[in-house]
Amino acid sequence: MVKIIALKTHDIRFPTTLDATGSDAVNFGDYSAAATYLTTDDSSLKGYGMTFTNGRGTEVVCACINALSSWVIGRELEEITANFGKFWHKLVSDDSLRWIGPEKGVIHLATASIFNAIWDLWARKEGKPVWRLVADFTPEQLVSTIDFSWIADVITPEEAIQLLKDSSVGKAGRIEDAINNDAVPIYSTTAGWLGYTDEVMVNLLHEDLANGHVNFKFKVGQDLAEDKRRLSLARKIIGDKTLMIDANQVWDVNVAIEWVKELAEFKPWFIEEPTSPDDCVGHKTIRDALKPYGIAVATGEMAQNRVIWKQLFQLGAIDIAQVDACRLGGLNEVLSVLLMAKKFGVQVCPHSGGVGLPELTQHVATIDYVVFSGKKSMLEYIGHLHENFYDPALVENGYVITPKVPGYSVQFKEESLATYEYPNGSFWTSEAAKPIVNKKPPLKFI
Repeated sequence: MVKIIALKTHDIRFPTTLDATGSDAVNFGDYSAAATYLTTDDSSLKGYGMTFTNGRGTEVVCACINALSSWVIGRELEEITANFGKFWHKLVSDDSLRWIGPEKGVIHLATASIFNAIWDLWARKEGKPVWRLVADFTPEQLVSTIDFSWIADVITPEEAIQLLKDSSVGKAGRIEDAINNDAVPIYSTTAGWLGYTDEVMVNLLHEDLANGHVNFKFKVGQDLAEDKRRLSLARKIIGDKTLMIDANQVWDVNVAIEWVKELAEFKPWFIEEPTSPDDCVGHKTIRDALKPYGIAVATGEMAQNRVIWKQLFQLGAIDIAQVDACRLGGLNEVLSVLLMAKKFGVQVCPHSGGVGLPELTQHVATIDYVVFSGKKSMLEYIGHLHENFYDPALVENGYVITPKVPGYSVQFKEESLATYEYPNGSFWTSEAAKPIVNKKPPLKFI
C-alpha cells in the first residue's frame, strides 16, 4: 500500500510574450503551469501533475489546488483508485468548494492538476506509461474510473462496458502500432501564431516541412485582409497539404459564418473555436452554415466539463472533438468524453497547444486510438518548451513517438523549476523579466 503524505504546488511561468509564441486573436500570455507534486511514504515513488495556465492567475489555481489538498493527503493510492470514478465525484462535490465551480473554471483546472498527478503516481507504481495503464484495463476497470453523473442520459456504465468490449476487436494490433510509434499523427501550430512576423512564420514552416509535417494550423480572427494575406503566403509554402484555422472564440455566430466563408478559398479542413465555447447551439448553427463549403467545425480547449461535451454531441454541433487534458477535471473526465465521442461517431483531435499539454495529450490520443475509436486521432503539436520535461513529447516523420517511460510525462526538470518558478526563479528575478513583471493594463482601453 502507498500513502500520499504531502502535496506541493509550483507556479511555473515561461516568458512567451517576449517572442509572441502563443499569440492569437484573444490570448497573449506567458505559457505557464500550476503543477502538483505528490509525495508518498515510499521514498522512491512520487506523482507529478499539472494544469496549463497563461501567466497571471496561475497563483490562483495553485491556491485552489492547496484548498483541495486535504482530499488526497493521508489517503492510500489503492483506496483512491479502487473506485476512482466515485472518488472523483466526491472531490468535485466538496460542499463548500463546488460553490466556486461547480466543475468549471479555476476550481476545475485545480482538479485536473491533482488528478493528473494521481494518474502519474498510479502509472509509476505499475511501471507503465499512462496510455498503457489504461489500455491494459478491462472494460469494467476503465468504466470504474469515470463519473457518469449528468451524462447517464446519453451513455450508461452498462452501455460503456459493452462499447469497450466491442471496441476491443483489433486492440492488440493497435497496441503494437503504438509501441512502434505509428498511432498518433500530428498537425503543427508551431508557425501559426498571429504575432509572428512573415519571416518567422516562413522559416518555421520550412522547418516543419523538412521534418516531415504535412498538417498545419494558423491563427485567424483579428483582421480579415491580414488573414487572407497570411494564409495565401502559407499556401504558397505548404502547397495542397492540410491547412486548419483557429479563431480562439473571438467571433459572434453570424460573424464567424461570414468570415470563414471569406477564407473558404484557402480550403481549411476545419475552423476551431469560431465562437463562445459555451454556445453549443451557436456551434451547431455555424456547422450547418459551413457544411456546403466543406469546412468542418472543431472545438474543445475551453469546453469546461462533460456536460458541455454531452450537449455538443447531442446537437451534432461539431465535427472534431478537441478534448483538453487540463480544462476538464483530469483524465477521469477526459475518458468520459472519449466514450461519448465514440458513441456519437465524432473524431477526436486533442487540444495540445500549451506547455505540458502535448506531454499529456500524447497519452490521450493514444488511448483514443487503442481503446476507444480504433481510428488514428490527429494530435496538435507545437515545438516549444518540451526541453523543460524529463520525458518530453517528441515527434518523428509526422507521428508522435509514443511514451515508453512510466507516468504521465509532465515532471519538470529541476533546472527548469529553478529558472522559471514564479516569482523567485532566476529568470523572474532578472532584468530580462522586467518588461513582463512591470506590465500593466492600459489606462485607456476604448
